[in-house]
Amino acid sequence: MALPPVLRDRLRLPVIGSPLFIISNPDLVIAQCKAGIVGSFPALNARPISMLDEWLHRISEELAAWDRDHPDTPAAPFAVNHIVHKTNDRLEQDLELSTKWKAPVVITSLGAREDVNAAVHSYGGVVLHDVINDTFARKAIDKGADGLIPVAAGAGGHAGRLSPFAIVQELRQWFDGPIALSGAIANGASILAAQAMGADLAYVGSAFIATKEANADERYKAMIVESRADDIVYTNLFTGVHGNYLKPSILAAGLDPDNLPTSDASAMNFGSGGNSKAKAWRDIWGCGQGIGAIKDAPSAADLIARFSNEYEAAKAALEGKFALTHRHLALAAE
Repeated sequence: MALPPVLRDRLRLPVIGSPLFIISNPDLVIAQCKAGIVGSFPALNARPISMLDEWLHRISEELAAWDRDHPDTPAAPFAVNHIVHKTNDRLEQDLELSTKWKAPVVITSLGAREDVNAAVHSYGGVVLHDVINDTFARKAIDKGADGLIPVAAGAGGHAGRLSPFAIVQELRQWFDGPIALSGAIANGASILAAQAMGADLAYVGSAFIATKEANADERYKAMIVESRADDIVYTNLFTGVHGNYLKPSILAAGLDPDNLPTSDASAMNFGSGGNSKAKAWRDIWGCGQGIGAIKDAPSAADLIARFSNEYEAAKAALEGKFALTHRHLALAAE
């Protein structure tokens, strides 16, 4: 599969740190990029909109300074996430700013638009669109997206229902462009597994919520470290779109996680709680099923270094298994 140079030549690990609503900030993005993975953030995290200009300025300048001082280990590119949905009344202004600063990668969610893709392409940027099934993926590529982010079952926040095996194999039947797989990826072995399934990159979010740079409540970080896959609840109550959330945070909001009503999908309200008084992201905390691998709250750089060591160890172990299998086959053939 062909990757554009911006995603091929500057990554030390095939990972995109996913944009985390409220949580992703310049500190986290810059730390991720310096450590060699794509750091990203939702444009809507910068409030008021003037702050988005400040964030993009700071990220661009600090990464450029890093590149000047570390020519042998340049920073990975950063990405901005735009919500392409009619409820986002900031989209046009946010897009103007990400175009002004020539964000190398733009991640689009909840809607695909040709004009948005054209704006990013006007300065040479790359558009990755997140999808939950093959139908939405085809629409995104038809409208000019460069790559896809299949958000599979088990991903944190808004997520689909399909197994990562199922969705990647369907996409690879017709699409040979960049794919970044999302869904319960929280260690180096699962990053390698994403590539083995046919993805180019892993899209990792929940593990970074517990890092030191993340703008997350300390109780949220502790809850992630203490929780397991069984502590994740899949519901559309809080925003109108199905997503995965931490069961203890639902209980703390006075709700029964085992008996949640269904929300009206037409009442999408990202970040303000949909039909529930409890607000998503503020009171109800999103998280993916991969959190069983998260045992502490390190810095982003330390977490990425751990991923890298695990990734290389998994590759070596896999190569060893293949070598052993080949020896057994050769002996059997004698």
